[in-house]
Amino acid sequence: MDKRIYPKPIETIESPEPIARESFHDARSAVDALRAIYERNTAFLRAAFDDIAATGRCDRRYRAFYPEISVSTSSFAQIDTRLAYGHVPTPGVYTATVTRPDLFDTYLMDQLELIIRNHGVPVTVTESETPIPLHFAFLKDTYVEASLPDRLKRPLRDLFDVPDLGAMDDDIVNGTYDPGPGEPMPLAPFTAPRMDFSLHRLSHYTATAAEHFQNFVLFTNYQFYIDEFCAYARAAMAAGGEGYESFVEPGNIVTLAGEEAPRDAMQRMPQMPAYHLKRSDHCGITMVNIGVGPSNAKTITDHIAVLRPHAWLMLGHCAGLRHTQALGDYVLAHAYVREDHVLDDDLPVWVPLPALAEVQVALQEAVAEITGLSGYELKRIMRTGTVATIDNRNWELRDQRGPVQRLSQSRAIALDMESATIAANGFRFRVPYGTLLCVSDKPLHGELKLPGMATDFYKRQVAQHLKIGIRAVEKLAAMPPERLHSRKLRSFSETAFQ
Repeated sequence: MDKRIYPKPIETIESPEPIARESFHDARSAVDALRAIYERNTAFLRAAFDDIAATGRCDRRYRAFYPEISVSTSSFAQIDTRLAYGHVPTPGVYTATVTRPDLFDTYLMDQLELIIRNHGVPVTVTESETPIPLHFAFLKDTYVEASLPDRLKRPLRDLFDVPDLGAMDDDIVNGTYDPGPGEPMPLAPFTAPRMDFSLHRLSHYTATAAEHFQNFVLFTNYQFYIDEFCAYARAAMAAGGEGYESFVEPGNIVTLAGEEAPRDAMQRMPQMPAYHLKRSDHCGITMVNIGVGPSNAKTITDHIAVLRPHAWLMLGHCAGLRHTQALGDYVLAHAYVREDHVLDDDLPVWVPLPALAEVQVALQEAVAEITGLSGYELKRIMRTGTVATIDNRNWELRDQRGPVQRLSQSRAIALDMESATIAANGFRFRVPYGTLLCVSDKPLHGELKLPGMATDFYKRQVAQHLKIGIRAVEKLAAMPPERLHSRKLRSFSETAFQ
């Protein structure tokens, strides 16, 4: 039997010099301190990696930690809770690990200013006890030679911390996190490792960097909508921007206001390409083609949620379920039947998904303004009702008695494969949500589009539908955050961060 030789245990752990805790009474100074810790510690890991790549030295382990923000309050004094966030529910110590303070600068400023004002206490910045995985310390577009690990005498996992899936769960937002005795309570809905995981996944799935994402997101299940959105955005850029500063396409291809769009496009598209019509205050529009199915809908919203957008809306096609509907009619969802199953373990199906008045009104007003119809006349082309979302695209090929009976009992007026998933994840992540669908066929009534009809339908309806979505987003963006972020999305004990 061959005698195996194991490497000697690593006894030396090298880290940056510890940083003393510091308290701040103004948010700007606190965020600057978070950024200084993060930039120093990630630079330390990158430098250590470069040294190992150059020398092959494997005699020590390198470790650096995420920055941490904490708040401590001992008073039960009643505060202004009209806003859905910006305050802690009870006295105690609350903490959050922080990543990419450069990316989340405005968000962190807003949250900390509210806490300092509402509770009259300072916020404390220090290093956490959560190591930064090497993978999350690299700068954007860093290239690591694939053969490097093979040249080292030890696995990289012996030398650096790597992503730990046990530290990247959604227990906080799911309401299942239970701090141990003496442990602080969460200040934010996500931990730094969970956020880093999603930031890297976003780049992979959408082929655009996280910093391009805007606070208002449109999802669609058809490329036709993306084509129309690109035409709209490029025309806006050519006309000087029309309130937007740039347009970003997959591959991080940027067109600035006043410029013509480049002809070179990304040759191989990602799974869920994203397009960003940007404003300087991040209140522009991101549009993502999620393709077909609830799995994609859950995947992309799981990751976009860490960016804490102000709202997301679903625009797409659906099956109309009523005789009275016509192809091209709109469906404004005010309730959902969830038979998508992808979120059953995170959000039980008995949890109701409330319609959000601010979003519903914005969508209805947008339909009226774009179509020129109002009041009773608007009912000719739009119904408000229940949308059912399923996970079987070919449900028509099964025995229809069960599904049709359930759809009828639920009073559903439309059927698709994504809307309830997006709404459910909006509810779960406290992101305001809404759905406006367009009836593209009526399978229960034998009304399927013929080839010529389909082409004409898409040309005519997609452009109008997209304009409605953009108008609705503009209405939502004009609202103050305290109006848009509804308290109806908050549970008994919530994090102070939105």
